Amino acid sequence: MQKNQIYPYVAVLIGVISVSTAAVLVKLATDAPAAIIANYRLLLAVLIMLPFILLKKRVELTRLTKRDWIFTSLAGISLALHFIFWFESLNYTSVASSVVLVTLQPIFAFIGTYLFFKERFSAGAVISMIIAIFGSTIIAWGDFRVDEEALFGDILAIIGAVMITIYFLFGQTVRKTMSVMSYTFVVYGIGALTLLVYNLIIQNEFTGYDSDHWLIFLALAIIPTFFGHTLFNWAIRWVSTSIISMGIIFEPVGASILAYFILGEQISWSQWLGGTIVIFGLFLFIASTRRKRKMKLTISS
Repeated sequence: MQKNQIYPYVAVLIGVISVSTAAVLVKLATDAPAAIIANYRLLLAVLIMLPFILLKKRVELTRLTKRDWIFTSLAGISLALHFIFWFESLNYTSVASSVVLVTLQPIFAFIGTYLFFKERFSAGAVISMIIAIFGSTIIAWGDFRVDEEALFGDILAIIGAVMITIYFLFGQTVRKTMSVMSYTFVVYGIGALTLLVYNLIIQNEFTGYDSDHWLIFLALAIIPTFFGHTLFNWAIRWVSTSIISMGIIFEPVGASILAYFILGEQISWSQWLGGTIVIFGLFLFIASTRRKRKMKLTISS
């Protein structure tokens, strides 16, 4: 394999490592509400992208139709809700449980394509979904036995996975007519505005955080967002969607390893067993649906 053929796979590897940091970074920002963390992640990402958008994509944004703005706005709102539920879940349950359950999003996405686009299920897809759901049940059962709050966190993570699926459904049509950078900029901007309104309503504090928290906000805007999402979007020009989807399945593994060394989080037997079953089920699911999936890949972590 030539060097120029290896680079996309290296990009996928770096992307997986980068998105694996998101949950740990959120956990480190202990004094900030989940919605504030999400707000600053998107806001800082938008500010970082702004010079490029003004120089290269300004004309494209002026050509967006009313329909484009409606669907992109709904996608941005859904993304904001995803971050609220997922980040909040990390206040109640472990990184391992939360990230594994959020990774169920490909299954919710395929269900969405079935409901809205009449995508048919293969026998392999149904079996793999049952396996993944069984694994998630083991995680939830184990967490409930240890701590009832952990089960609540698991439920929030699953709702987060549903929200990111809705984000996919609203965004996939618009992505056909917009470049990745323009679409991401608008969605992040609307998501940041949604979170701003939400934080104002519930009266979360926007200031008063120490320098460590501001570094975490910035790290979230850069590492999982640009070194994760951007590299995935770049690599998809040379590797298949299924390759990137397979790579993303390892996000729970990377996140759990980082949580063990950085946060000292132990992984219970139910998380090991359930997580392994979920990952196995997702492998089978992606393998059985890779030729039939209509949706474009979008990364959420």
